[in-house]
Amino acid sequence: MCIQRRRIKVSRKVPNISEAEWEVMNVLWKKEEPQTANEVIHSLQEHTDWKPKTVRTLLDRLVQKKVVGVNQNQKVYTFFPLYSQEECQHAEAQSFLKRIYGGTLKSMLVQFIQGDSLTEEDIKELRSILNEKSSRKTDERKE
Repeated sequence: MCIQRRRIKVSRKVPNISEAEWEVMNVLWKKEEPQTANEVIHSLQEHTDWKPKTVRTLLDRLVQKKVVGVNQNQKVYTFFPLYSQEECQHAEAQSFLKRIYGGTLKSMLVQFIQGDSLTEEDIKELRSILNEKSSRKTDERKE
């Protein structure tokens, strides 16, 4: 379990995206440059049985939701993410917490910890993150 240590600040509202749309976004995030619909289709067909029309529909939905942008200044349109993967993950995590745990992070953590799903390595990493967070809060109070 690799836990992101970087602080993420989401300043803009990320639209909700479906599980299938996440698949498309993962393809777009993988490359650092805009991709054609055919490139996205090809990438997705490596691990899904989706038809090209399905992928084009998903791209269109993401464009309508303003999660994906389109370069239309070429003969072939190219698509690119308008939100970072971290922004979308943060928004999805917040949505999950609200829906399932009433917005309480502690309830979720307690359930995971009591469920024996954490390795010793995971526990050490979590302790380190919590200690770091606690130290930062202490430093902020001193200022």
